[in-house]
Amino acid sequence: MPKPILLLLIILVFFMGGSLPLEAQAARNQQNQAFNIPFVDLTIRQPNTNQEVAFSLQLLLVLAVLSLAPSLVILMTSFLRVAIVFDFVKRALSLQQVPPNQVLMGIALFLTLFIMWPTLNEMYTNGYAPFSRGEIGLEQAYRNMESPLRLFMYRQMRTNPDNIRLFMRLSNRPRPNNLSEVPTYVLIPAFILHEMTVAFKIGILLFIPFIIIDMVVASTLMSMGMIMLPPVMISMPFKLILFVLVDGWGLLTEQLIRSFG
Repeated sequence: MPKPILLLLIILVFFMGGSLPLEAQAARNQQNQAFNIPFVDLTIRQPNTNQEVAFSLQLLLVLAVLSLAPSLVILMTSFLRVAIVFDFVKRALSLQQVPPNQVLMGIALFLTLFIMWPTLNEMYTNGYAPFSRGEIGLEQAYRNMESPLRLFMYRQMRTNPDNIRLFMRLSNRPRPNNLSEVPTYVLIPAFILHEMTVAFKIGILLFIPFIIIDMVVASTLMSMGMIMLPPVMISMPFKLILFVLVDGWGLLTEQLIRSFG
């Protein structure tokens, strides 16, 4: 390549390389002028009034409730019973990966919304809606939203209030005459134990027909001398056939919903 042409190429590359950053800087300046990004300053200072202290405490309380919301949904609603029963069904059918746990938990969540919808609607109508319109205060809204949930938990234990008696005795409180005398911190653990007990009872009833199938298959294989063949491989198709023929998912869902009254 001739030297003049090579020198010309070097000069062009030099000027282009020097002009690109300047053009980019100019474009960046124009963008900064067109889009004014606000500066957010979060500072910590001493409160000046008691209202500021109360507001800070309310904010911390709201953040704590939001962080505990999944636990509240699991432990204070019908989700606990439904999720445990679905897990028992999966184990009784000798299924390992199908259906996935995420699918079962999703079904349990939507069934929980279906079961709890009247309670949630009452909580919204009597508590959140008047509070958002400024008709009632925060404390009254909390009481109006707590009452339907307490009533739902109590209705599940109405026929067997042994767990309520247990926690009332452990907290050294007198025997209550009605629901209003049962504190919420006593009602919640009593409800959790009751739901786990009911779910385990349902799980035992679900296991009985499938255990019979396992015993029949195991006895047949042993009588045929096929000791090395795992009975689960033979019994699982029969379990699935039985579960599908009797419309297991439909019957299970119907009975679960009816169990909450």
